[in-house]
Amino acid sequence: MPAPSYSVPREVQAAPVVASPEVTNSSGAYYNARLDPKNFLEGPLSENPATRLRQMLARPGIVVAPGICDGISARCALEAGFDCLYQSGAATTASRMGQPDLAIATLNDFVEAGQMVSSLNPSVPVIADADVGFGGPAMVARTVRQYARAGIAALHIEDQVQTKRCGHLLGKQVVSREEFLTRIRAAVIARDTIPGGSDFVIIGRTDSAQVLGMEEAITRLKLAAAAGADVCFIEGVRTKELLESTVAALAPTPVLVNVISGGLTPSFTYPEAEQMGAKIIIFSLVSCVAMLHAVRAAMRSLKKTGTDFTSAQGMDPKAFFEVMGLNEVIELDAKAGGSAFQVV
Repeated sequence: MPAPSYSVPREVQAAPVVASPEVTNSSGAYYNARLDPKNFLEGPLSENPATRLRQMLARPGIVVAPGICDGISARCALEAGFDCLYQSGAATTASRMGQPDLAIATLNDFVEAGQMVSSLNPSVPVIADADVGFGGPAMVARTVRQYARAGIAALHIEDQVQTKRCGHLLGKQVVSREEFLTRIRAAVIARDTIPGGSDFVIIGRTDSAQVLGMEEAITRLKLAAAAGADVCFIEGVRTKELLESTVAALAPTPVLVNVISGGLTPSFTYPEAEQMGAKIIIFSLVSCVAMLHAVRAAMRSLKKTGTDFTSAQGMDPKAFFEVMGLNEVIELDAKAGGSAFQVV
């Protein structure tokens, strides 16, 4: 199935709504002419991460965002050449707190992690989990503003209850359609009232497929798009056919799919997901799981052998720091007239 075009404009009324950045079309759906995908089809990629993500969404090709959990994994993803990163809530909770993804981490935890990751290469878009928005509409709005200020390009907000859990665990509960839409509207209002005009991307996520069925999940995402969500994220889609039908039902709104090995969604490759019509694919736990295996093996080896020689695989401290940006720091210091790092 070829990927649909996401630059198809919605029909718009001639007269804008007074004192509001958005215009509604004949069906009452949200429309912001400034953020129309056709405005992002041409020109060089922006250095602004949110603008760049909109350009990537408007242009051909799937956006591939590996899940990162800390500075080391983010550096490795950038080194591998990925041009978009995903900060998973599960990964943030695990790496910062050593806890499972059960609504334990706070807004501050998420913002601090996102700000650090976004600072490593400020032009590379970071899509960040925002769980359920950390409270009511006022907190959802605060979340959007803080994420945007941190340099994050996009967030997704879901329809689980406040005591949420990882979307690939069982026993999920979701809020009503209206409460979900209230979260989306609050996020859109917050974005549209950021001074100077923000390109920050709002992603609406539903976990209702496993609770209320696919039909309800599609309905919720259609309503989220009409309320202003730029991208729709259906969690736990179980088959190729269901993903394809979701993409078709939601077009022209881009669809995000989340792949976790051993999770509810099959282990689609990103070329496969692109053929199914998905516009963004995230691999939420790729860093966390790999890191757990590697660190567990290293610790067991150290316990058994008494040395880290084997797990180091010949990497000395300088080589490690070079992956962390050592050479860039040395270059900056020298350009500024410093001499502290002439020999390292």
